[in-house]
Amino acid sequence: MPQGTQSATSGRSTPLTGGVKEQRVTKQRLAVSAALDELDDFVSTQELYRLLQNKGISVSLATAYRILQSLADDGLIDVLRNGDGEAVYRRCAVTGHHHHLLCRNCGKAVEVEAPAVETWAARTAAEHGFTEVAHTVEIFGLCPDCTARKAAGTL
Repeated sequence: MPQGTQSATSGRSTPLTGGVKEQRVTKQRLAVSAALDELDDFVSTQELYRLLQNKGISVSLATAYRILQSLADDGLIDVLRNGDGEAVYRRCAVTGHHHHLLCRNCGKAVEVEAPAVETWAARTAAEHGFTEVAHTVEIFGLCPDCTARKAAGTL
């Protein structure tokens, strides 16, 4: 077995099964996972569904939703809400806690660590007596390419 991969029945974490929960490794789950590996930016379930259909891969929209939610629940992909409130998904290169800069025009995503945000969140939670705190910070704007296109009047 390749390094970093473990069997789905071992009860240990794998890129396809996640956590210690055992997930059936179906051809649909493999196809969704492989498609996410090929993408650089966040994608909605419907966009991913269309990509799979265009490749001739048969996965129903409902199955795509279930698989993406399962991968997100297992911490194998990031999920966030885009500017329209739609859930979008991405397999991130950074495995630890991080945040994103997101272009609201083209969808480009940049992973960022933000120690000042972490400090602020912990301090604010403690000041109010909160424990077991989690947070999400996403910053929306225009990426450098879209900013240049806007300045040139082509956006």
